[in-house]
Amino acid sequence: MRILACTLLLAAAPALAQDIVVGQSAPLTGGNAELGNDIRNGALAYFKKVNDAGGVAGGKIKLVTLDDRNDTKLSAENTKKLVEENNAVALFGYASSTLSIPAMPEVAEHKVPFFAPFTGADTIRKQNDYVYTVRATYADEIGKIINFWGNLGNTKVTVLHYDDTVGKQNFETVAQVLKKYDRKPVSVAIKRNADVTDANVRDVIASEPNVLVVTTLYAPAAQMLKKLKAQGRAYMTTSLSFAGASQLAKALGPDASGVSVAITVPTPRSHSVAVVRECNEAWTGAGYKELMSVTALESCIAAKVLTEGMRRAGSNVTRASLHKSLSALGRYDAGGYIVDFKPNFRHGGSYVGMALLKPNGEVRD
Repeated sequence: MRILACTLLLAAAPALAQDIVVGQSAPLTGGNAELGNDIRNGALAYFKKVNDAGGVAGGKIKLVTLDDRNDTKLSAENTKKLVEENNAVALFGYASSTLSIPAMPEVAEHKVPFFAPFTGADTIRKQNDYVYTVRATYADEIGKIINFWGNLGNTKVTVLHYDDTVGKQNFETVAQVLKKYDRKPVSVAIKRNADVTDANVRDVIASEPNVLVVTTLYAPAAQMLKKLKAQGRAYMTTSLSFAGASQLAKALGPDASGVSVAITVPTPRSHSVAVVRECNEAWTGAGYKELMSVTALESCIAAKVLTEGMRRAGSNVTRASLHKSLSALGRYDAGGYIVDFKPNFRHGGSYVGMALLKPNGEVRD
């Protein structure tokens, strides 16, 4: 009888909710470590806020981040581990299009939602039905940048870009927008994961630009601008968001004056925006002492949108239920930041702003 009673008690006890595992491959070490860590920490801050309030569907969100050191081979290997060993219900916040593409075979095979990669490249948007983006495209950013400067009469443009598919695509987009001003941009291409050379600097100087448009990550962008200023050449410069506004400001230090950046979320100081206040509170609540970066804010907002998809996925959050709920999310106001997903269009962001970098590392709109 005692055994029977125990069996009945066990049968009546509710099953313990499982962790909802979100997987991420990001550069936590190496030249782009600050970007990768900011993406991870912004998401961790929001997920902690959710977990402290009880989690989702009775379970806690667990972010598992593996370091890819900005290496595509490691990104592919990490993805396989996250999907097949950690059983992630979603992949989140990969740091670039270059690091996202190696994940696509696993994403397509296992039908895993691939959420909020930190890229505006068209390349990643065209991969499969499981890719969800929450930021504007690079084309949106470039249009904003070129029209801003063009309307001021500054149409002699030089573009610093990577010598790869996305970099060349960015250059061609600049060329398309400049046609309305009857101008052609000058290309200065650099190798990915390599230092800016003296020849690259000479090419920029020889082009005598009104405006230098930067489409690289923050490290080569900072190298180029520091080298130019060392030669007494300070051009008006605007970077794509890809550089990482806060990271570029820190890397430039006193050389940040006069540099602007396109941003795909408001600045962390935009306290009139509800989601910015919420993310600042989550950031502080998670124990971070430094000011939240633009990248961390973007990641926090993306984590909030992903969490909303989880809430709508029902009592059992699976890859399939999450994919279904995200596809049907529609127009969602995260608190002054709008995303709009549709069944056949999973790219919900359109916000583009312009911000100034400050020598103390701050980003101001």
